[in-house]
Amino acid sequence: MLDTPTLRVAFGVVALTMLVLFYFVTYRTTRSAYSAWWCASLALFVPGASLYLFNGTVNQTWANPLANAIVVSGAGCVWAGARSLWTASPPWWQVVAAPALVGVVSALDDPATNIWAGGAFFLGAMWVLLGMAAHELFRQARSYTPGATSDSVAYRLALRSMTVGCALVATYYFARWVVFLAIGWTDPVFSTWFGGQATTLISTVLLATVSFSMSTLSNEQQTAALRETAARDGLTGLLNRTEFLRLATGEVQGTLRDGVECQLILADLDHFKQINDELGHLAGDRAIATFADACTTSVRSSDLVGRYGGEEFIILLAGASADRATQVTDAIDGAMHEAAEREQVRLPTVSYGIATVEDGVDLERTIGYADAALYRAKAAGRNRSVHYFPGVA
Repeated sequence: MLDTPTLRVAFGVVALTMLVLFYFVTYRTTRSAYSAWWCASLALFVPGASLYLFNGTVNQTWANPLANAIVVSGAGCVWAGARSLWTASPPWWQVVAAPALVGVVSALDDPATNIWAGGAFFLGAMWVLLGMAAHELFRQARSYTPGATSDSVAYRLALRSMTVGCALVATYYFARWVVFLAIGWTDPVFSTWFGGQATTLISTVLLATVSFSMSTLSNEQQTAALRETAARDGLTGLLNRTEFLRLATGEVQGTLRDGVECQLILADLDHFKQINDELGHLAGDRAIATFADACTTSVRSSDLVGRYGGEEFIILLAGASADRATQVTDAIDGAMHEAAEREQVRLPTVSYGIATVEDGVDLERTIGYADAALYRAKAAGRNRSVHYFPGVA
């Protein structure tokens, strides 16, 4: 078997080659968070592996703790990248906390004579971070619903391969950690199966293997971001009309199938034209954005809120009673009033039309009922909520 320094040089060359290719081919094309985190991890693994080459020299005192911290940072970036596939990336302090701890412990564990200074903390941090990465990838793979396209199938396969790859490396580091604690790094069993040679060889092979999945995951993340942008209103960030109707149709069908009540609210900003005419379009845009914020803070995360057009908005409350719908409109009005006082601006009042979604009545007709109730709210003097009742003109 090749000696450890040679294997580490080979690993560094492979990682550096992948970094260059991945940066210029994938990151520069997609600008996705996942590709950014992977570029960061590769950029850390290269110097981290290189610093271990100073073991056995006078520079080992500073190089070894620094190498441990950098390699753990690379593993932290792998976790952050996996997390970015389905939710927001973690704050920076969560990524640097483990490397900082490992670096400090390694520096205090006589690194001048001990090449495994801080070894227990280093190995523990590696299997925890890589295990967390595998968990994040598994969550994404489990929740992902692929379409019929070849891209969707490729994305699912890429998720699975990355999950397996991270899980295998995490398992290996867990085994290293257990054996290290049980018999120490000087034991022949540890040096043969869990020493630098075996670890570097396994890391190189797996790094080359998972590289085929990186571009697929980055491209899908970019595509998902574009789909999200296309489904959102540019001013408010709410669902646009088309996306709201698509999601609401499926939500209504599922809710009614379960025998749960559902409410639909149409909202219209009162005298909105006066805001634009008297205060300008920027004031009108601010009023629309403020109302959108009031909606999102007043409903549950499972409810749907969309901009229906102009100054008109639409809300679907699944599993909600008519009284709950009134409470929501009151909460929105309260949030609007608080915003007006806090920012010392003039904001319009709002009229609401509320309709119960009934079994056998399609969404389009229910929207018509809510619109009729909204018309009655306007006719009654605005700044109020009106429920639709059949037969009431």
